[in-house]
Amino acid sequence: MNSYKITTDETLRETICHGNSHYPFAYYPENIWQFDFHRIDWHWHHELEFLFVAEGTALCLVGTNKIELHKGCGLFVNSSILHRFEAQCSTFIPNIVFSPSLLAPEKSLIYQKYISPIIHASVPYQTFYPNTTWQNHILDLLSQIFILQETTTNNELHTIQLLYQIWNLMFQNMDIASYSPDLHRLNHSQARLQTMMQYIHDHYTEEITLEMIAASVSISKSGALHIFQSGIHISPIAYLIQYRLTQAAEQLYTTQKPISFIAEETGFKSCGYFCRKFKQHYHISPNEYRQKKARNK
Repeated sequence: MNSYKITTDETLRETICHGNSHYPFAYYPENIWQFDFHRIDWHWHHELEFLFVAEGTALCLVGTNKIELHKGCGLFVNSSILHRFEAQCSTFIPNIVFSPSLLAPEKSLIYQKYISPIIHASVPYQTFYPNTTWQNHILDLLSQIFILQETTTNNELHTIQLLYQIWNLMFQNMDIASYSPDLHRLNHSQARLQTMMQYIHDHYTEEITLEMIAASVSISKSGALHIFQSGIHISPIAYLIQYRLTQAAEQLYTTQKPISFIAEETGFKSCGYFCRKFKQHYHISPNEYRQKKARNK
């Protein structure tokens, strides 16, 4: 079974183009289990995202929240919100990602009156459960959209019609009282988080301390801890170790460098410590991981 990984830039923005300028819509019949280390890692995009758990259980980390979604449930992730999906077994999550402009041009009445209020509300996500009538209706409409993508080619008009029905249900039922047309979803804390992450990305091979990470955005160590914990639920040093491990994992399957050399090159003080951390985090040794990737080529 091949494995996949999500690609992002230095701000964690997903770099893939979802659809094209003529039709900014994309459908992804994805299984979280097939991604590297069984997770679709932290990323964000300006587009809107809807997913449905068709098989398994998805652990969804959206903004500062953790949501466990079981089979038959769904999720809406708002524009420019950091999110990550994990699974403990095969978890099939067909999903759609599309630009808000697909529904209406930004300066149009429809956009300003119906699209913008949800996008700019302080609502990072919305769950959909089958035991709530309006949410179950959305789940049914999502299923129709997925079937359309899999069975027909000239489906754009019908797809947009179904998206309008979904959006109308959300507009009527979601709590968007906190709407602010000036709200910028990439707020100050998230900007600081991404700056500190980028500092780690740039210096992970070096000896980095919590104080150095905090100093990259001119805040205290406790401030850095709070921003990381509220943003991605781990400490800055834990993120540093995870990032070193992901860089090491990439080298394990893209090069034939000795494991001891990779450990040193990715910032670990000893090969033994690296191997323990790798197995602790990924439940597989570096050598087993390399062999597994070689078999899947």
